[in-house]
Amino acid sequence: MKGMLMAVWRFRHFILSSILNDFKLRFIRSGLGALWGVIHPLMQVLIFAFILSHVMANKLPGIDNPYSYAIYLMAGTLCWSLFAEVMQRSLTLFIDNGNLLKKIAFPRISLPVITAGGVLLNNLLLLVSVLFIFVVLGHFPSIHLLWLPLLIALTLALGLGAGLVLGVLNVFLRDIGQFVPILLQFVYWFTPVVYMATIIPEHYRQWLALNPMYTMVEAYHDVLVFGRMPDWWGLLPVALLAMVLLGLAMILFRKASPEMVDML
Repeated sequence: MKGMLMAVWRFRHFILSSILNDFKLRFIRSGLGALWGVIHPLMQVLIFAFILSHVMANKLPGIDNPYSYAIYLMAGTLCWSLFAEVMQRSLTLFIDNGNLLKKIAFPRISLPVITAGGVLLNNLLLLVSVLFIFVVLGHFPSIHLLWLPLLIALTLALGLGAGLVLGVLNVFLRDIGQFVPILLQFVYWFTPVVYMATIIPEHYRQWLALNPMYTMVEAYHDVLVFGRMPDWWGLLPVALLAMVLLGLAMILFRKASPEMVDML
């Protein structure tokens, strides 16, 4: 582990330039450029808000704003989009970079770091856009917004850990790449992004605790929507899960690297 961290530090300039180049290449020859990374999730918010705002507006106690549902939805989408994007990009990370792994000598740990950096950059742009819209709608987050960087780091670690474990396995069993998008759709609707958990019957609500993204999205809502401190005791199991997944991912990555190159 120490060797991997030292390699990341030695190649930090390569990693940073790769993150910026990846960001530029994704939007090259595009008139709106990086705005497309913001437009897509915001359009999803707009569609849900338009369709469900009248249904959900009266079910959002604690938000004194006529646009309460849109505000609630944007906060949850900010969390979910970070998790889902890092999961999806990590899932095909090694397959997409197969030629690079075979032909160029560099610390392979750089690839997950570059992926995480690119996803984080996209999410920060979305965050700026969401905060701007909050101000336009007359919603001003409280001082508890300062907890958001920790929540972002935890969400990124959870998604990266799970994505890398599945990404390594996907090299050897390609069905995983087909199954995970379906799983993400299921987890999305099992997470209170477009609804509040309180609308679920109480005897079913206990099952939400099995979903770590439920805890993460609720923490985002606490900070961005309700202006209160997140439940750190509730987040502790999620943090432990993220650490376990990252550790497992690093072990699998280190052990399976030679075989992955052969499979690719």
